[in-house]
Amino acid sequence: MTITRHFLEIDDLSPEELIDVLNRSEIGNPPPYLTRQSVALLFEKPSTRTRHSIEAAVTQLGGNSVYTRPEEVGIDVRETAEDISRTLSAYHSAIAARVFEHTILERMASVSKVPVINLLSNESHPVQTLADLLTIRQEFGSLKGKKIAFVGDACNVAFSLAIGATMVGANFVVAHPEKYGFDVNDNLKFASRNIQIESTTKCEMAVSNADVIYTDSWYAMGQEDEAEQRRIDFIDYQVNDDLMKLAPEHAIFMHCLPAHRGEEATNSVLDGPQSRIWQQAENRLHSMRGLLSVLLG
Repeated sequence: MTITRHFLEIDDLSPEELIDVLNRSEIGNPPPYLTRQSVALLFEKPSTRTRHSIEAAVTQLGGNSVYTRPEEVGIDVRETAEDISRTLSAYHSAIAARVFEHTILERMASVSKVPVINLLSNESHPVQTLADLLTIRQEFGSLKGKKIAFVGDACNVAFSLAIGATMVGANFVVAHPEKYGFDVNDNLKFASRNIQIESTTKCEMAVSNADVIYTDSWYAMGQEDEAEQRRIDFIDYQVNDDLMKLAPEHAIFMHCLPAHRGEEATNSVLDGPQSRIWQQAENRLHSMRGLLSVLLG
């Protein structure tokens, strides 16, 4: 009996498979694994990098994709998430969804005959982690033993990156304001995976001896009503030149984008010589190609 492989979190891959994805991501002209195949794209949340990277990746692998806006299907309004999944899995070789609630993905995966891929949820962002790890490996040649310091909100991006870093032998630390660390559910998930997460409220401690300084927006889509308060709470967690100087000279800066320039990071850091944000953004395409070739190839 064939078991359908879903990709809802980064450790749905084994450590060996994760390295295989990264290796395949480096292939400039991959075989057309998706010839005569299609991938359904279901987006509750809009995105620049996510949509373009997966559509380009599917095309480069010889397949085609069908993009669907939320109002076209009406998840749990016109049809249940399960019925949408049953329908799309009858037409396509995979379903890739960018949603608000992670449980939507779990419900879709529970009935789908084809892989369901998490393009982002409120809990995790595993496809971003693939691009992040690829970028770090390209910079340093190896991931093992590298220290990744995440500065700001312990968000879905940080959650997946913490797991992915552990899988490849890297060290992860998050520096966050009080009340913005990983929540109880996150910590339970880490514990179930035997993952120990280092956290601090002091940015200076986190970036000390770090190879990577990583940040994300202080508020995400759907948190606009919290933006004013979050700007106050996170004011001391801006990645600026002074903070970068506390890290080793070889340290690189990363951001999953889009950036609120002048808030979580200054222009001098975003556009500076240590920044790898555009290489990181490009790697969304390459790592997506690697993932699809492993899941569907």
